[in-house]
Amino acid sequence: MEKIRLQKAMADAGVASRRKSEELIANGHVTVDGKTVTEMGIKVDNHNKIEVDGMPLKHEKKRYILMYKPRGVISAVKDDKGRKVITDFLKEDVDERVYPIGRLDYDTSGLILMTNDGDFANLLMHPRYHVEKTYVAKVQGFLSTEEIKKLEKGIQFKDYKSSPAKVKVMSKDTKKNTSLVRMTIHEGHNHQVKNMFAAVKHPVSKLSREKYGFLTLDGLVSGKYRDLTRQEVALLKERK
Repeated sequence: MEKIRLQKAMADAGVASRRKSEELIANGHVTVDGKTVTEMGIKVDNHNKIEVDGMPLKHEKKRYILMYKPRGVISAVKDDKGRKVITDFLKEDVDERVYPIGRLDYDTSGLILMTNDGDFANLLMHPRYHVEKTYVAKVQGFLSTEEIKKLEKGIQFKDYKSSPAKVKVMSKDTKKNTSLVRMTIHEGHNHQVKNMFAAVKHPVSKLSREKYGFLTLDGLVSGKYRDLTRQEVALLKERK
């Protein structure tokens, strides 16, 4: 085996994404041949003994999972506050060390992908990937035509301007003064959908991600999951 960077070897073994693996290395969780490593430049091969928190790396078959994340669940494999995480919903048929690709907020439900394929996760999270993500938001009040146009053109925030969004008002509840709005974006800034609606004075009270590219939640209920098909994985990889 050709020597590869330690963080890539960890990602390939299903420990975490390459970025998260770098954090584990920097924080002293990784040893190579019994010595703690905190630098990113080291390269390894099959002859090196690599351990993460005392657990040796083992190469697993690649796994690609689509889950319907419930509200009130953390998009992580563990939580230091003892809250539920998405891997709590996995059954005995998933013994690979999968982790989420990206994240959904604690109070946001919907479609999230998990994998132990570091290159695949890195591909989908790369800024140039531009996969469309569709959300349905319950917001306060009713959006005017001008406010919709602002969302569609992109909102200027302190650190960035959001790319143009697709926006459609699905329904209005005049008694509760709320609207259901579908929004499609291709970025993944922290709290982006909530921040965009807040910028036009229509705060979000409920949010769900309904689509990720061509993937949907069809056939799933909250807390359930399925494996991606080979064709779905291939189509996602073709976008690079």
